[in-house]
Amino acid sequence: MLDRTCVLTLSCPDRPGIVAAVSTLLFEAGCNILDAQQYDDIETGRFFMRVVFARLDGAQTQEAIAAGIEALAQRFAMTINLSEQSRKKRVLLLVSKFDHCLADLLYRWRIGELPMEITGIVSNHERAAIASTDIGDLPFHHLPVTRQSKMEQEAEIWRIVQESKTDLVVLARYMQILSDGLSAKLAGRCINIHHSFLPGFKGARPYHQAHERGVKLIGATAHYVTSDLDEGPIIEQDVERISHRDTPGDLVRKGRDIERRVLARAVSHHLEDRILLNGKKTVVFTD
Repeated sequence: MLDRTCVLTLSCPDRPGIVAAVSTLLFEAGCNILDAQQYDDIETGRFFMRVVFARLDGAQTQEAIAAGIEALAQRFAMTINLSEQSRKKRVLLLVSKFDHCLADLLYRWRIGELPMEITGIVSNHERAAIASTDIGDLPFHHLPVTRQSKMEQEAEIWRIVQESKTDLVVLARYMQILSDGLSAKLAGRCINIHHSFLPGFKGARPYHQAHERGVKLIGATAHYVTSDLDEGPIIEQDVERISHRDTPGDLVRKGRDIERRVLARAVSHHLEDRILLNGKKTVVFTD
């Protein structure tokens, strides 16, 4: 049934009858709802929903179901996304010298934990700089960048994204700030891991900033990239307790573990269509 299973996500102004309308449409189309989650944001007056459903024998065609959902979207002013669960999203990974997040994503991909197709790896450093990570025969693009060449380098990244039909770009500790132009082009489909529990300690050397302040918790934040540095909608976060005995180096070491698991969870949520944008925030439907 996997190749006949779809995920529908939607958001719209809240009003009575939305759940009933979606359920009725899918029932009349010959589908069976396998999982459904919903959320009413009282502050904004918006409604969010994620539905996993399967087409049964004798069900309408995928095209007919999509047309019905589109008509429903117009009726309720919905923003919708409909995807086949069997179709793996195509993902481009960007990395600099710190390759622990890259290595973790590749491991989870190889064991089948992250259902995605990797379209390539882009780095502003030569492949030797991430020699500790086995990237196999995945396409590797060395795109060095300077202040003078930034626009040309980003144009090449965008070319790779388009030609490879990439659905999602992951900044796996890619230590370059994307321009406003590229951030806009990748809106809603570019995830960054920031080695800090945002919104605190933004920018460079956050662990050293945290050490100087004597914090007792450090963390990491995965968020969608926007033109506002480290201000994009937050997807996932985690923390770890530290003490006065920990040096900045200890914080960096412990932080690597947090970064790996936070980024992996954020990527997994995106691959499974669990994230819906809610202004500057997100609604994440977890299990």
